[in-house]
Amino acid sequence: MNRIPLENIGFYTLSDSRCKNASASSPLMRGEIVLSDACNFNCPYCRGQRPDLKKNLSYNEAAYIVNLLADQGLVNIRLSGGEPTCWKNLTSLVALAKSRNIKRIAVSTNGSAPLSLYQELISAGVNDFSISLDACCSSFSDKMSGTTGHFNQIVNNISAISKLTYTTVGIVVTQDSLPQLQNTISFADSLGVSDIRIISAAQYNKVLSVVSKTAKELVDKHRILNYRISNALNGINVRGIEESDSNRCWIGLDDVAVAGDYHYPCIIYLREQGDPIGKLGPDFRQDRENWVKNHNTQEDPICKKNCLDCIVQYNRDYKNFHQIKE
Repeated sequence: MNRIPLENIGFYTLSDSRCKNASASSPLMRGEIVLSDACNFNCPYCRGQRPDLKKNLSYNEAAYIVNLLADQGLVNIRLSGGEPTCWKNLTSLVALAKSRNIKRIAVSTNGSAPLSLYQELISAGVNDFSISLDACCSSFSDKMSGTTGHFNQIVNNISAISKLTYTTVGIVVTQDSLPQLQNTISFADSLGVSDIRIISAAQYNKVLSVVSKTAKELVDKHRILNYRISNALNGINVRGIEESDSNRCWIGLDDVAVAGDYHYPCIIYLREQGDPIGKLGPDFRQDRENWVKNHNTQEDPICKKNCLDCIVQYNRDYKNFHQIKE
């Protein structure tokens, strides 16, 4: 299979140029901040944060993190949780990020907040929403969210927000939801979204071959969906590292996930209850470089099982671009 340039797979933070130039001193390309573990949903597949590391950030703590990352030339920020719209200072933090000239300000949300809040966030500077849509009907949506009565609000919000800014939906696939996946993809497309991200839940973690029946005209509209379906047709799972892949996580050089007082290899590692690299502070880029150079991802069960396809490709490309022998 021919290599796909990173900028063609749909994840706007990834590019061949980034891959060729990333280092511990290059601009920080992406940072994700978990503002709180609090959420108004109880999704059965969500692992949340490790109990011993949970922390609800104060505004001052979150602002310190934004400024620390911005001082490193941060280009793209993502605010998540928990459910970030449950965090009362979200609009103010977005405004701070915009004032620091961060190019992309993204919010990951379950889409259940009032539309007026999302409009307020857009006015403050958000230009990317990632909204969960794990089902195409109300009853199954309730099952996947562990709550009731939100489906129509979420659907209406997705449709409205998609008209205002870049909006993707994330479809987490479990054994129970797999039979509905095809219909959920079509339903998401009908809402006018910018792209569709399908991902197998960590508890399921199988190649999503059922997507082979997705209509070509729908696939051609959405680059991330196209990438994931192409991988599935080639027997490549959304999650997992093969023996032939890089054994280092090179993307950690200019990418960071933060929760509480700590920074982690990535958001997946955090969600899967992994240990942080260390406490967040002025020297966190050096700490990350040391981790990248010394941590064998092939021997780490979290990385080995859960690393996402796009990151696996990035790390493979980094190794090849820089002619690294592992």
